[in-house]
Amino acid sequence: MTFVDDRAVITGIGQSQIGRRIGRTGIDLALEASERAVEHAGLSFDDIDGVASYPGPVNAEGGFVGATTHDVRDAFGLKTRWHVSGVETSGQIGTLLDAAAAVASGRATHVLCFRSVWEATAQASGRAAALTGKMVRASGHSEFRLPFGAASPANWIGMYAQRYMHEFGLTREQIGKLVINGRRNAGLNPNAIYRDPMTMDDYLGARLISWPLGLYDCDVPCDGATAIIVSRREASTGLNNSPLAIEAAGASLAERHTWDQRADLTTMASHDAADSMWETTKLTPGDVDFATLYDGFSYLTTQWIEALGFCEHGKVGQFLDEEGRYRLDGELPINPHGGQLSAGRLHGYGFLHEACVQLWREGGDRQIAKDVEIAAVGIGGGPEAGCMLLRREG
Repeated sequence: MTFVDDRAVITGIGQSQIGRRIGRTGIDLALEASERAVEHAGLSFDDIDGVASYPGPVNAEGGFVGATTHDVRDAFGLKTRWHVSGVETSGQIGTLLDAAAAVASGRATHVLCFRSVWEATAQASGRAAALTGKMVRASGHSEFRLPFGAASPANWIGMYAQRYMHEFGLTREQIGKLVINGRRNAGLNPNAIYRDPMTMDDYLGARLISWPLGLYDCDVPCDGATAIIVSRREASTGLNNSPLAIEAAGASLAERHTWDQRADLTTMASHDAADSMWETTKLTPGDVDFATLYDGFSYLTTQWIEALGFCEHGKVGQFLDEEGRYRLDGELPINPHGGQLSAGRLHGYGFLHEACVQLWREGGDRQIAKDVEIAAVGIGGGPEAGCMLLRREG
């Protein structure tokens, strides 16, 4: 059985201007991406009756929340039958999966799903304010992390990576091959933040952030927005693009929602999500033509490779040694756009956007040469994750 009985399809995509410190607000970027997605699908805003976004109006660092569903609804004067946002879901893709369920059940016909960030501009302007800020007492999980200097996901994911390296012999050089592959692909992406070639010496020589993660293992804060149109299948006839079917999806979380308390520290929530996805389809990892896999930190991509069944547990190092396998002309190209490590931190939605670009064969110089029909998308990491298989039709 396919996801939501094959009733939900993707019909359009759009991205705003993307850059470092471009001086535009998150709502401005969200509106630009939304306009492009609606136009790409061949719809008008009168057709949009649902809106979904991540993470919603939460307290977060500057620029993390570029716009909310209400911001976009109000700006376009939308009359919606359904809308949702929220952070307690299966990673950034969670509310989009909710949108697919909404159109499949008849609660909406065309849902505008978006993610907007303007972290690069906000962080630059926030540095001056930080100099005059006041210290406050740590609360929540931070009480158990900050006293030990573990203030960032780079620290927490670094510890996961160390455990995997200890258990299975994964090396920094092997992870570096994945990072260099992303930079190579980004060189063909005109919208990527960093496009200059990278060598292994460049990778290993960069300053360390939190062992074993160095500078190039961490994604690049940027300004930009991505929008995806999810439509009911019967309403997709006559639109601009052949619909992309959501063949399967996974959003399971089998353990506590935590960065550091899994029973097996060589796995992550990606393993739970992937296991549940494969249970809903007759397809297998061998049917996948390419993959767009989250790389907020490089180690997360290695976890998705393993979780989705592209290699055995504990064997991701050997997989990465076969560099020709995951290049653009390989058996399983990974992150043709460069991922967040080089193309910029669009926080999840960029991977789904790239999967659609490739399936619709709109990739330009970075278009995968072979005919591609099935894409695997893995988004999120740490305590929450979601994944899907997309199928090209027509």
